Amino acid sequence: MKLNRTALRTVDILKLVSKRPDGITLDEICASLEMPKTSAYDIATTLVYAGMLHMTKEQKQKYHIGLNAYRIGISYTNHLDFIGVIDPELKAFARKVGKTVFFGVRSDEELVYLCKSEPENPIITTATVGTKNPLYCTSLGKAILAFEEKEVQDSVISQIVFTPKTPYTIVSQTRLKAELEEIRKRGYALDARELEEHMECVGAPVFGQDGAVVGAISVSSLYKPTEDYDALGKQVKKKASEVSRLLGFLGKYS
Repeated sequence: MKLNRTALRTVDILKLVSKRPDGITLDEICASLEMPKTSAYDIATTLVYAGMLHMTKEQKQKYHIGLNAYRIGISYTNHLDFIGVIDPELKAFARKVGKTVFFGVRSDEELVYLCKSEPENPIITTATVGTKNPLYCTSLGKAILAFEEKEVQDSVISQIVFTPKTPYTIVSQTRLKAELEEIRKRGYALDARELEEHMECVGAPVFGQDGAVVGAISVSSLYKPTEDYDALGKQVKKKASEVSRLLGFLGKYS
């Protein structure tokens, strides 16, 4: 099978730019992809013209994902209907564990709740579908961030303004990065009363068909010193793995 080199380079540029929410310069594109500057410039200029990339003029020109690329991505998501796949899984899981279950995705430095399922006698939670919370003090946010590619993770962390929500909130880049390493090792994240002092949450990442983290599942409950949160974390990790498989992920789950 003969592959077109320019088409492959175009895809590589789009992938690279999509991983840089703060934008990327032409020199950085060339360095990352080991591509001649004239070739990269011609492709990037064409992508800007086609609306697949957006260029901003700062100290140096930077490229961002364009509106047309976003529309194509939304079209794919709509056809996949992954919420339709996830929602019944969350409802069944909420009944099984007897706790409130969420699915959320990253939006820049924040976590957005897309799904929420409650057991028969739910506790009152402040998080509702469509609301946002910081990544650094939610189990969902930390589970997602821990499994982002390093350059994306570093870029997002550099944008975070740390604000203590409770006495237990992580308030430094160093502490957050250390915790993200631990999350990658065990496969699930804890919100140890970091967002709300009376709540403890456990979250695990969900991966899509391409192997990228697409969101996370969490279980929320009132904090109990006697609760085995590591055992709960393993349950959440298992459910997140099952959902990832349903979305087409064929790789090795953490």
